[in-house]
Amino acid sequence: MCLNKKCQDFGRKNVGNIIKKGFNAKGNQMFKCKTCGVRFPETKGTVFYNRHLTEEQIIMICKLLVEKNGIRAIERIMEIHRDTVSSLVDDLARHAREVTDFLISNVGLTKVEVDEMWSFVKKKKRKLPEEARKQMDRATAGYT
Repeated sequence: MCLNKKCQDFGRKNVGNIIKKGFNAKGNQMFKCKTCGVRFPETKGTVFYNRHLTEEQIIMICKLLVEKNGIRAIERIMEIHRDTVSSLVDDLARHAREVTDFLISNVGLTKVEVDEMWSFVKKKKRKLPEEARKQMDRATAGYT
C-alpha cells in the first residue's frame, strides 16, 4: 500500500499500484507507487525505518525488555546510547500491533513474554502520547 498521504491510493492494500523498484544503499527493497510516483523502502512505516540499528540489535533490545532490563541496563549491555534505546521504545509503542505479531511469529517469543515487554514499556513510559498508549492497548488486547 502507498504510504504517501497525498496519494489517492493511500492506505489501500492490494490495488496493484505498488511495484518493486531496485534496492537502496542499505540493501532494502525499494517500492514505487504507480499512482503518485513516490519511492519508499520496505521498512517505511515500521519500527525498522530510518534507524542506524540493525534488525538483530532491535530484536535483542526487545528480548532484553522482555527480561525486564531497564533502559540504562540495555544501554550498558548493547553499548547503545540510552536516548537511542528510549527512542526505539517509543517507536515500538507506536507500532505495537506489528511488533507484537513480529515477535510472536518471527522471533519465537511467547505471548506471555511479549505481554511482559509491553507491561514494562507502559510502566517506564507513562508520558507516551495518547496515540501510542491506544496502539499498545489494542495490540495487547488480543494476546493476553
